[in-house]
Amino acid sequence: MEPEEAGLSKLAAVMACTALAFFYVAILYAPTVILRLPPPISYKEFMIRRFICAVVSSIVSVVACGLILPIRSREASVLFGVFGIRVDHIVSIKWQAVVFPLSLTSLMYAGSLMLKSMLLLNSMKEHAAHGGGISLDCIKNAFRDVIGWIDFVAHDVSAWRNYVVAPVTEELVFRACMIPLLLCRGFRISSVIFLCPTFFSLAHLNHWMKIYSRENYSFFKASMVTGLQLAYTVVFGSYASFLFIRTGHIFSPLVAHIFCNLMGLPVLFAQKKGIVSVAFVAGLVAFACLIFPVTEPGLYNDRTSDCPCWQGYCSWS
Repeated sequence: MEPEEAGLSKLAAVMACTALAFFYVAILYAPTVILRLPPPISYKEFMIRRFICAVVSSIVSVVACGLILPIRSREASVLFGVFGIRVDHIVSIKWQAVVFPLSLTSLMYAGSLMLKSMLLLNSMKEHAAHGGGISLDCIKNAFRDVIGWIDFVAHDVSAWRNYVVAPVTEELVFRACMIPLLLCRGFRISSVIFLCPTFFSLAHLNHWMKIYSRENYSFFKASMVTGLQLAYTVVFGSYASFLFIRTGHIFSPLVAHIFCNLMGLPVLFAQKKGIVSVAFVAGLVAFACLIFPVTEPGLYNDRTSDCPCWQGYCSWS
């Protein structure tokens, strides 16, 4: 391929990714702007409309990329495999693709997990100090509370957005679709890991308008809040892209995405609890030491042939 053609090819890939990011956000406003549907009567109806739009956007993006990408074989295992949906592991999801990335991600939240454990321990001590002790009834009540929380989450539309719809659709569009587009057009893996999150962060720019208009923040304050959110999305997007490329499984960045949404921002320190900071630093060091060994491609792709890359990019024209 000539340099000029390669440059044009890369430009086309960037434009395609930009279009996907724009489409993912724009379609959320389709019910009122394009379809002219009446305003939703409840927050739940509003979110359900957005769920449908996000799913439609994901399906369209996957189909469009399947037609654009120069995939030589049209077998289901190859087509789905390009998007990290491993048909060869569909019956029994390769446990490494879930357990290893989830464990690795949890190291970044060592401080948060330590704080939560300390609060739980203090709560149990207070209960025991008041003569409650730890009885069978206490365990049953705790079990009922957990079941009640799960039931609440299952019926909470915001929980469905944070832990199901957003992670699944965003990983499909911004990882499974965009990464193959960029890689097969000649971008280096290191470039893709940092370029792909840029599109991911651009898709969250609409949050600025929400904060500026609905929260009555000043322009500067709204920009600062949005800037912090975008910085976090860039960092997480880079990590998720790294997981997707290294493991070849969409489930790896997906479980990390759900876990991060559940935990929020990592806790760096807590007042009068220096052990929380120690736990955070220890987790950070362990994360840095294990990130490459735990994501070694050979751990996840024992069924690949002699092709050095799981997606088969090296055999594409």
